[in-house]
Amino acid sequence: MKPAKFNYLRPSSMEEAVHYLSEYGEDAKVLSGGQSLIPLLNMRLSTPKYLIDIGRAEGLSYIKEDGESLVIGTLTKHTEIEKSELVKGKCPLLSEAIRWVGHEQIRNRGTVGGSIAHGDPSAELPCVLTALRGEIVIVDVNGEEIVSPEDFFLTYMLTSLQPDQLVKEIRFPRIKPTCGSAFVEVARRHGDFGLVEVAAVVDLCEDGRFSDVKLAIGGVNSVPTLLEDVERLLVGKEPTEEIFNEAGDLTMELVEPESDLHGTAEYRRELSGTMVIRALKQATDRAQGGRVM
Repeated sequence: MKPAKFNYLRPSSMEEAVHYLSEYGEDAKVLSGGQSLIPLLNMRLSTPKYLIDIGRAEGLSYIKEDGESLVIGTLTKHTEIEKSELVKGKCPLLSEAIRWVGHEQIRNRGTVGGSIAHGDPSAELPCVLTALRGEIVIVDVNGEEIVSPEDFFLTYMLTSLQPDQLVKEIRFPRIKPTCGSAFVEVARRHGDFGLVEVAAVVDLCEDGRFSDVKLAIGGVNSVPTLLEDVERLLVGKEPTEEIFNEAGDLTMELVEPESDLHGTAEYRRELSGTMVIRALKQATDRAQGGRVM
């Protein structure tokens, strides 16, 4: 199918884009990389009167350090993150997760802001952002607002982003050099959204016990979800086979998967426990020195 007719607007700056959104917000859609929106337009699942193409807006593509965070502009393409030595060095979890995003052609066009704004609970970047307690900077004609992932992702494909607002940048906290991290995913085929995905970061005390754990899961709830109860279970414990299995069992109690064409709820529940164990083991091994990314 072809998309319904729309008026095409191509702002040259963020300020111009925000102005268009303030005027046409309810009737407009923002196009960045187009990897999610174009299929929706072609299937006429979305029929905006105005399409605001921010792809050539200046100053919205960057990767830089700011304090304890890596700050990534909304138009930064997945492939730029994948190839960034700064990301590999400061946030290897993000560098590892980005390789799971679609195929190379998709990563060459898709943008970090588009992925976050799309709000798919099975997407990789929202899961990483949630695990790291990152931040989303949104902007409108009145200025900027910083939102946590918990407040931003509301349910399937629905975020707190208002029709007159634009995602400006994403802030991923840096990972300490002493930490180990891992991103694991199971999908039906390479390039598909994950059936279940887990992002894990662990830090260890000198005696080998967990001093800090960050853990999030995607694909099994309506939004990417922090596993705080599992984090609390692990902190202060030694990384043993028994405690990993306890973490997996607790995860299966916490998730609320639904059955669909790609897998039953029970399959996803069992897979959740297995994937959490796998992610924690990989992250722990890397924290102990076996760093293969």
